[in-house]
Amino acid sequence: MVLDSINWMAGGAQGSGVDTAANIFGRACGYGGLYVFGRREYHSNIKGLHSYFHLRIAQKEILANVNDVNLLAAFDAETVVRHISEVVPEGGVIVDAMEMETKVLEIPTLPPEYKVELEKFLKENGIGETLKDMLDYAQKNKVHVFPVPYRGLLSKIGKILNISQMSKITRMINVLTIGVSFALLKYDKSLVEKAIKATFPEKIAPMNITALSEAYDYAVRTFKDGLNFKLEKTDVKEERIFLTGNQAVAMGKVLGGCRVQTYYPITPAADESEYLEAHEILKTSGEDEAIIVIQTEDEIAAINSASGACLAGARAATSTSGPGFSLMAEGLGWAGNSEVPVVITYYQRGAPATGLPTRHGQADLRFVMHAAHGEFPRIILASGDIKECFYDAATAFNLAEKYQMPVIHLIDKAMANCSQTYPIFDYSNFKIERGIMLTEKQLEGQEYKRFRFTETGISPRAVLGTKNGVHWYTGDEHNESGHISEETLNRRLMMEKRMKKLELVDKEVPVEEKFNFFGDKNTENIVVSWGSPKGAIIESLNMLKAEGFTLGFMQLRMLNPLPVEQIKMNLAGAKRIIDVEDNYTGQLGGIIKEKTGIVPNYHILKYTGRPTSTTEMYNALKAIVTGKASERQVLMFGN
Repeated sequence: MVLDSINWMAGGAQGSGVDTAANIFGRACGYGGLYVFGRREYHSNIKGLHSYFHLRIAQKEILANVNDVNLLAAFDAETVVRHISEVVPEGGVIVDAMEMETKVLEIPTLPPEYKVELEKFLKENGIGETLKDMLDYAQKNKVHVFPVPYRGLLSKIGKILNISQMSKITRMINVLTIGVSFALLKYDKSLVEKAIKATFPEKIAPMNITALSEAYDYAVRTFKDGLNFKLEKTDVKEERIFLTGNQAVAMGKVLGGCRVQTYYPITPAADESEYLEAHEILKTSGEDEAIIVIQTEDEIAAINSASGACLAGARAATSTSGPGFSLMAEGLGWAGNSEVPVVITYYQRGAPATGLPTRHGQADLRFVMHAAHGEFPRIILASGDIKECFYDAATAFNLAEKYQMPVIHLIDKAMANCSQTYPIFDYSNFKIERGIMLTEKQLEGQEYKRFRFTETGISPRAVLGTKNGVHWYTGDEHNESGHISEETLNRRLMMEKRMKKLELVDKEVPVEEKFNFFGDKNTENIVVSWGSPKGAIIESLNMLKAEGFTLGFMQLRMLNPLPVEQIKMNLAGAKRIIDVEDNYTGQLGGIIKEKTGIVPNYHILKYTGRPTSTTEMYNALKAIVTGKASERQVLMFGN
């Protein structure tokens, strides 16, 4: 049997190779022409606590994860305990045979509050104290259990490779689980070998291929009944890529002409800068160019260094998360006052304070709209998927330089750390637009006024070092030349000069870059959202449409300036306006009310630190359109 999609999950202690296993699995499926959507969840400690990776595989493009797991590859007992309830009937669990007698309530890495819930679950269902007891319970629910002697297989592999020290090959447990998984799924082993070669260095790949073969062959010999479904490769009709949100942003910045990136390490933003750092030598038109990636001493230095690079003529950006952006607020205000075209990539995570540093969050919209004291313009873009991350990262530089103001590119942890298969992005129509720039010749014989008053509010700009152009930047209010001025008329004119540029942005940016609309525009049921819930909403709308329900979905991409008139037009005929956000207060819904007077009458919210799945989104939306939901639904799924 071939399922519409197969959901594979690997889990284990932080640092045990879960991410590597998932990347190999995803690559192998991609080589077989399959689409992949991956969700990475990891604990905020460096090593030891629980992490997992959920991959959804299908022959058609998929946009989000679901709640179900068809095959769970557990590196340790905790993974089984946490995720066994997600495994569907006729699904399977791969488990270390040596863990079967583990007393689940004595697993040291389980937090006390989780143990309380676990103990309650065990008592209510009459389950004993060991992992085997939990698996016996699962088998009664038609879940297949595949105990694997990891240690025995590693010993055999050690002899084949002539390695006597077990510690040198223990990390290959992740490859063993991949081998068993693909054997149970009856998938082409040669594609997995190809994925291993692409993942590991040339010296290490052969030993991992040996481990893969031993595990694969063991599973074929031992688990003859296996699973009643399989994973089949398909023909690929176009070139595809498999990448994360962090990588998409980095690649988009390269396309957009970024030549300076500053950062201070912070989760989950740092992966983007590290990716740029690893690929900072670029081949363009047969010549080598470079991106300068600077790790600064703190986030204050990061934004100010990026602003300095912008003034010198480079396209520059900085990248951070909530706590780092908090430190950047004064620098952001300086950039706003000085009309600096700096780009800030902002990765939202669980908050406030340190909050949930490696978990998902989408609660910083109002913060970025009003960060720094006073009033000054900034453009805010919010990507909804990896593809938009790529294009928005490039477009941000054009907007920043054309309108001479900071641009904040909002992403969230779910997008940053998810991975997805796409047909190769088409960027042939992208053009770099630098706005109104002055040359040395144009500056001859005239006084250069950096902040010259114009009808649009945009002043012709020269970069630092341009001959005949003298610059004055202070951070104080200033006159057209940049000299400090506290006169009332000048203050009024300068404030109006800066702020009216937002009206120009609203007028000139094409509608299709401000929002997307999916589904039926004439329906009475309109969903409004932003960011990563996009995929789950679209898939849910398609499922509900097949059942005879009509819904529309307005995904807002430009959040400042907000496309007020388009929002009014699209929501005018709706009886049910459903605000979907991964925060507590429904921030976008509140902003829509403030700007348009339209009040969403339903809210679907999630703030557990985990992203929204298609399964829970479908259930929540169906409850609303069938009249069975309260005005506020709070989603809870995820470990």
